[in-house]
Amino acid sequence: MKFVFEWLLAPIDPSRGHALSDAVAWHGRLMVLAWCVLLPAGVMMARFWKLAPGQKWPEEADNKLWWRAHLMLQYSGGLAVAGAMTLVGLGGALPRGVHTRLGWCVAGLLAAQFISGWLRGTKGGPAAAATGGSPRGDHYDMTSRRRLFERTHKAAGYIALATAIAAVASGLWLANAPRWMWLAVGVWWIALSGVAFVWQRQGRAIDTYQAIWGPDLSHPGNSRKPIGWGVRRRNGGQPQ
Repeated sequence: MKFVFEWLLAPIDPSRGHALSDAVAWHGRLMVLAWCVLLPAGVMMARFWKLAPGQKWPEEADNKLWWRAHLMLQYSGGLAVAGAMTLVGLGGALPRGVHTRLGWCVAGLLAAQFISGWLRGTKGGPAAAATGGSPRGDHYDMTSRRRLFERTHKAAGYIALATAIAAVASGLWLANAPRWMWLAVGVWWIALSGVAFVWQRQGRAIDTYQAIWGPDLSHPGNSRKPIGWGVRRRNGGQPQ
């Protein structure tokens, strides 16, 4: 048992030391929190929780649980990334190389995600009309602006997560992190992937448009194919 404990605490590369400044150490912790916990959880909520368990869809549509959780998690992740970048900038930058390039890539993709979300256009729909607004909206009408947003936002989000895995791994190597950290991050990503696989097989990746407005073909967006790989629609009735 002592040998296992010592092995887990030892750095991944025994030929190098593991000594970091407080700023660099907290940079790593915040980046792991953002890219391994908060941001992936936000993606999972947006992809798999459009319909909540027990929700009587389509009678009860436009469940906003996933939307509020997605916003909270993504903004929290964005703040963690901003804090991490500030710390490493003020406390002495890490040596330039693959990790730095990957880090700037994921930070740029994250910034692009926020910008695309802010520019996604209007919502519209029957609920807007019922409160005195216009039923016309980029989302309800699935305008070219909305279709472009959905394609780019979804694709860039998954690319950002894949790049972040490489960035975290390169950061662990650069810091010569102990073996237990590598195992913890690896097991966590395997667990997330397993949950995503199960939820995908259960058909939980529901089209946003149908989740909000139901399956009726009188809604203009239902005449278009859903956007995104593995995204499906239901014909109506209770979610499984």
